[in-house]
Amino acid sequence: MVDQRAGVDEQPFVAVRDACKVYDDGPKPVTALDHVDLRVPRGRFVSVIGPSGCGKSTLLRLVAGLEAPDRGEVRICGRTPARATERKMVGFVPQTPALLPWLDVLGNVRVLEKVNRSARRRAPGPAPAGTGRCDLAGDPVALLRRLGLGEVLRARPGQLSGGMQQRTAIARAFALQPQVLLMDEPFSALDEFTREAAQLQLLDVWQELRTTVVFVTHSITEAVLLSDTVVVMAAGRVAGAVEVELDRPRRSGLLDSAALHEHEHRVRELLSDAWHADARHAGARGGR
Repeated sequence: MVDQRAGVDEQPFVAVRDACKVYDDGPKPVTALDHVDLRVPRGRFVSVIGPSGCGKSTLLRLVAGLEAPDRGEVRICGRTPARATERKMVGFVPQTPALLPWLDVLGNVRVLEKVNRSARRRAPGPAPAGTGRCDLAGDPVALLRRLGLGEVLRARPGQLSGGMQQRTAIARAFALQPQVLLMDEPFSALDEFTREAAQLQLLDVWQELRTTVVFVTHSITEAVLLSDTVVVMAAGRVAGAVEVELDRPRRSGLLDSAALHEHEHRVRELLSDAWHADARHAGARGGR
């Protein structure tokens, strides 16, 4: 998968090639990823969507360097995930924000600043392109205000709503100025109204920073609203991709537009076709 608007000669910033992953620690082996390819150009927002158990989070963990493929390779700007994470090129936002309860909101965002700068200085080799300081990412207070948290800078995590906690975690990830930001269903626990507000605030920050994002979600609307490309997964494989041809910046009124609904329909068709193909394949195996 590659964003066709990025240009045919552009090299992918995140590249997953022929990745396979099998878990064999249960009663029978489970294939999480089956020869998966993924290419994400620099500065693109790519969402990965599919049913539970299709391998979305496994794919994200491979890019994050938290797991290794059994076959194939993963590269971030030509580096292995281990080398990329050593240089603090990769940020990760999980489903549950891992905030430090004894620090306030601003402290949680600033907590890794010195560690991050020190790690980049110590890491071998030249610095990756595009690691210059961004005004917004380099100003935690401004970043938090852009995410709607200007009034709670001195509040502790226990005093925040779930949406505020997750936006604090997102601010911390952006403040580290990673080259790639991986997000694993960060808004899944939020109510619909809070979720929509958080999505638009995320887009507002991303529009300025243009960090390369790989975003896992179960929501078709969320995937289309946020992304340049929506990658559809099913049963451990990439079933296809939909290029989102909607103008940026994207606003709240877009949620009711015919153009957004048309893209949602295309994603649903891919999901449906993949589901039926998997069902036929499972039926054929069961009949042998």
